[in-house]
Amino acid sequence: MKKLVAEFIGTMVLVTLGCGTAMLVGCDSSDGSAYLLTALAFGLVIVGMAYCVGNISGCHINPAVSLGVLISGGMTAKEFAGYVVAQCLGAFAGSGLLFAIFSLGSVTDMTGGFGSNGLAGVNGNIWAGLIVEIVLTFIFVLTILGVTSKKANHGSFGGLIIGLTLTLVHILGIGLTGTSVNPARSFGPALMAAITGTSAPITQLWVFIVGPLVGAALAAYVYKFLEASKEVK
Repeated sequence: MKKLVAEFIGTMVLVTLGCGTAMLVGCDSSDGSAYLLTALAFGLVIVGMAYCVGNISGCHINPAVSLGVLISGGMTAKEFAGYVVAQCLGAFAGSGLLFAIFSLGSVTDMTGGFGSNGLAGVNGNIWAGLIVEIVLTFIFVLTILGVTSKKANHGSFGGLIIGLTLTLVHILGIGLTGTSVNPARSFGPALMAAITGTSAPITQLWVFIVGPLVGAALAAYVYKFLEASKEVK
């Protein structure tokens, strides 16, 4: 139960600070500083949460990461299901906090939908969006599996490396899909946007669930292959 609470809190913080920053500064391609601020917000949350709840739950705070760990043999199917539920609930709670902050404070949501992901950057092309999310998640999860491997020797810098990698994939992905690489992060804001009647495209949500999960699965299988090949040598 403590692990699930940790995952709930971590994902709630991720959505509150990451999506909240996007809502505040916007994601207009003409303003590169907004891209960097949002990318740093997501990355820095991962750094902070890694050293906060990492020793409790592993700080997945992302169903795609949990899937990668599951395929790699690091958790059971039952644990995976619990993590995903906790992460989705945490993401929705974070979106609820943003709704309260922005509505009560009469602050303009520059994204128009609680930082929801969308396909505007790829001209609404579903396949392009899927490719972006698969590739970015593959890179992110592959990095996590390498950093957290028992054979890795990164000392206490693991959380920093993972956070910087998330920042990196956001720098490219924000202008294309808003960068999900995390089904829970996409689910929470999209659901809150639908409930509150904003213009966020809830019909596109499946892209940001399927894409990251496919990317994570590919990363897990590739990493298992690479590790096995290394052991044979």
